[in-house]
Amino acid sequence: MRNARGFTLIEVLLVVVIIGISTAIAIPKFAATKDKAKLASLKTDLRNYMTAEEAYFSDYSQYGTSGNLVLASGFALSSGNTFVGGLAGASGWSLHIRNPSIRTGTNDCQVAVGSTALSTTLDGVIVCPAGGTR
Repeated sequence: MRNARGFTLIEVLLVVVIIGISTAIAIPKFAATKDKAKLASLKTDLRNYMTAEEAYFSDYSQYGTSGNLVLASGFALSSGNTFVGGLAGASGWSLHIRNPSIRTGTNDCQVAVGSTALSTTLDGVIVCPAGGTR
């Protein structure tokens, strides 16, 4: 008899099934990791905005709107993040931003400082409500 070499059909199918199962487990975990990174970019943008506000206040003795900060310091949000709303005045400011491409968890965050902080909001604490806005 000849010495047969190679894999049987059963062995090849078993390897394909194992790769398929591994892929089915890995892809959702990867998507969740991307959403965590996007949420981190929201929080980073808010921290950078806080710094820009304090610099603006130092120069002009009042807090600036997002438009003022863009003109004065070139502040810009990360890719995918958008301004939802905000207030600014002599005694405080607030900002609400969102990333609609986040599919799991929250997709918006906000922060307020001074007189614009609500009684439920801690002054200068970034809040990302569970569930967010879709």
